[in-house]
Amino acid sequence: MDNLFDARQFAPATQRNRQPILQLLSQVLPPTGTVLEISSGTGEHAVYFAPQLKPRKWIPSDPNPTARASIAAWSQYAPSDNLYPPLDIDAQSPVWATEPLATPQWEYFSHLQDFPITAIVNINMIHISPMESCFGLMAGAERILPPGGILYMYGPYKYNHQHTAPSNEAFDLSLRSQNPDWGVRNLQDVVQIAQNHNLELMQVYDMPANNLSVVYRRL
Repeated sequence: MDNLFDARQFAPATQRNRQPILQLLSQVLPPTGTVLEISSGTGEHAVYFAPQLKPRKWIPSDPNPTARASIAAWSQYAPSDNLYPPLDIDAQSPVWATEPLATPQWEYFSHLQDFPITAIVNINMIHISPMESCFGLMAGAERILPPGGILYMYGPYKYNHQHTAPSNEAFDLSLRSQNPDWGVRNLQDVVQIAQNHNLELMQVYDMPANNLSVVYRRL
């Protein structure tokens, strides 16, 4: 058991943003069903949100096996009966593990018959991944979410192609120096991609550390 706990990873930003995000999720998520988290990272958000968002179920996922090991370790450290094991989902994939064509990948798929996915949550992904991940996220939300389902996204954005704070500009330069396909995205561009996938912008919320929460509704 101790070896499993050793797989836990820690993201310092999680401690700072998890409570403001939880407060907003409590307001905007559908009251029932299953929340699919795309790009769960360390898993710290998942284990914090799941028990406080009951009766909703929570499915974490990440394409990185090290991240999935961390999610599993956190789930063992802070278990919750509404938190599922982490799935291997790459946002860019044309089929995700929760979809019927991928049922062999997930032994708990039958649970979705009783608790269908009504929301997708994506925190701090699109600026540290290629733009194709953003396109894939929107396409997946269009495929999976029912009418009225919610897509929640959190992270830094430009507004009208301008940075909203010097710290975000410095962060953007740092990201692009690591990988030219990364970088802080322009909000209006992301909203347009969402609209192209039948996702209507509901609200944009200012969050700590010059981040935004962006909430879409599936048409």
